[in-house]
Amino acid sequence: MIYEVNLRQYTDEGTIKAFQNHLPRLKELGVDILWFMPINPISEKNRKGKLGSYYAVKNYKEVNPEFGTIADFKEMVEKAHEMGFKVILDWVANHTGCDNVWVKKHPNWYVKDSLGKIVSPFDWTDTYKLDYTKMDMRAAMLDAMKFWVKECDIDGFRCDVAFEVPTDFWDEARKELDSIKPMFMLAEAEKPELNKKAFDMSYNWPLKDLMTKIVKGPKDAGKAQYVHKKDSADSETNKVKAAEELDKLLAHQDSIFPKDAYLMNHITNHDLNSWEGTEFDRLGEGVRAFAVLTYTLKGMPLIYTGQEVGMNRALKFFEKDKAPDWTKNETFEFYKKLNELKHTQAALSAGDKGGEMVRYFTDSPNVYIFARKLPASEVLVYLNLGKEPATLSFKRNAPIGVFKDYFLGKKAHLPVTLAPWEYKVFVR
Repeated sequence: MIYEVNLRQYTDEGTIKAFQNHLPRLKELGVDILWFMPINPISEKNRKGKLGSYYAVKNYKEVNPEFGTIADFKEMVEKAHEMGFKVILDWVANHTGCDNVWVKKHPNWYVKDSLGKIVSPFDWTDTYKLDYTKMDMRAAMLDAMKFWVKECDIDGFRCDVAFEVPTDFWDEARKELDSIKPMFMLAEAEKPELNKKAFDMSYNWPLKDLMTKIVKGPKDAGKAQYVHKKDSADSETNKVKAAEELDKLLAHQDSIFPKDAYLMNHITNHDLNSWEGTEFDRLGEGVRAFAVLTYTLKGMPLIYTGQEVGMNRALKFFEKDKAPDWTKNETFEFYKKLNELKHTQAALSAGDKGGEMVRYFTDSPNVYIFARKLPASEVLVYLNLGKEPATLSFKRNAPIGVFKDYFLGKKAHLPVTLAPWEYKVFVR
């Protein structure tokens, strides 16, 4: 599983050294990959708020002095590797901050309007958009990415708005980076062509949108930072058939993504937390049921800073904010248990190594029951993704056999009813 580190807000100090003290706790939680939001210096020109956005990069080859030094980062990566973690950096290749060192040295590397003025992407007025028709800019971008692999021995990149950068750049970058060491590449995108050569994993935005839609209804769902494709067929009603919608989405994704591609399943991240509301705001009483879904569907689950202790507040994006309370609690144990499930059940492996989905259909529109099966591993999942209790009446085949209730840790009968938002996970 992958864990997103919001370094500025992680500790009272907001430094790399202070974060390093949390590595043992994250190891106990069961984290595999540490994804650091950008650690580069932040531009001052057109800065938003007091401290600015991580994603307005001033210099691609330096560390934000707020966070510490490159020596601090190297030390942290080395310690993380000793403990078995992989480390990936958030990389902003689509745009730079407005006073990035390239703006004065290479103004021709930026997209300009008809008046010759450098333009900003979207409404991100603290940034300027890069021009990927400039081959020398591409070479400099790739050189900067290589810098972090060679100097700090990182294991890959999470690439911001990867869908806005030409695919052929990413294909070339992956080849060049892999020549140094094998990379893990995560695209902030839902663009299947990126997964053919360049990226191992892409965002599962449609699943995130569907989860919100199931809880809030179509009229209130989809308030995303980016516009995602939406099914307008039921736009006049708040009645969403969760099981049918999930089946449609999964079948569509299976048809367009390579079999070895990973999708990153998540109920929150830095964008969602700050701009769309916490997982509790968006998913209400369904938070844990949907968390179980993100762990048991094909793909890789994400935990964002504070999610593992049930932090129920939005972190400020452009200012220093109070660090979460890291006291281990029942929520920590819940996610630790899910990570153990992911690590011990081969059927839940991501990509083409995991078990295929076997669906069990019921008469309840919001009940979703499925298994992930391999010869030596089977995980059976019961979910009620609705506000009403459900009595289970199977349309065709029903699950049979002796299973262990994973959360109770003992053999148990398969349920015949599910309470609202109830989840059950069985293994054998």
